[in-house]
Amino acid sequence: MKKIIILIVFFCAGNLIFSQKMMTRTGEIKFEASMPAFEEIAGTSNTASSILEESTGDFAALVLIKAFKFKSPLMEEHFNENYMESSKFPKATFKGKIANFDAKKLSSAKSSYDLEGDLTIHGITKKIKTKLTLLLNGGKITATSSLMIKPQDYNIEIPNLVKDKIAENVKVSMNFILAAN
Repeated sequence: MKKIIILIVFFCAGNLIFSQKMMTRTGEIKFEASMPAFEEIAGTSNTASSILEESTGDFAALVLIKAFKFKSPLMEEHFNENYMESSKFPKATFKGKIANFDAKKLSSAKSSYDLEGDLTIHGITKKIKTKLTLLLNGGKITATSSLMIKPQDYNIEIPNLVKDKIAENVKVSMNFILAAN
């Protein structure tokens, strides 16, 4: 019995020691909500964080709402104060899992995986499923994805005055270069 317990302890400790977390704090998240014939509505953050647990395929990302930058300072102000209420909801997060992920199979060729999890924006959490492209280059993993979200699904109110100037479906694109921590 003691031998079995010792083996289990060594096995669990080995998994903890050899588990590899890849991460970044300089990921890029962009969103595009423009409508044709109207002013561009797009924001970019280059300070998003992300972690990939290579042994399990667990994937998480976080972006501070105030980190999004726009061409127009006024648009940035409206985004933070009127739409996203960033003082009340300061971050957006994703926590999920990469389906059928095997870190040993990563290469310099792009591989596409299903990514499922919980996306939290504006205090509302929704289950999402999207595609995630991964490639290995110089010991770093590049993870890219895009998805469409509807502001109304996250209780983001768009005033009637500007409703026709903002896309009903907002394209969100992510690009992370993950390295061992």
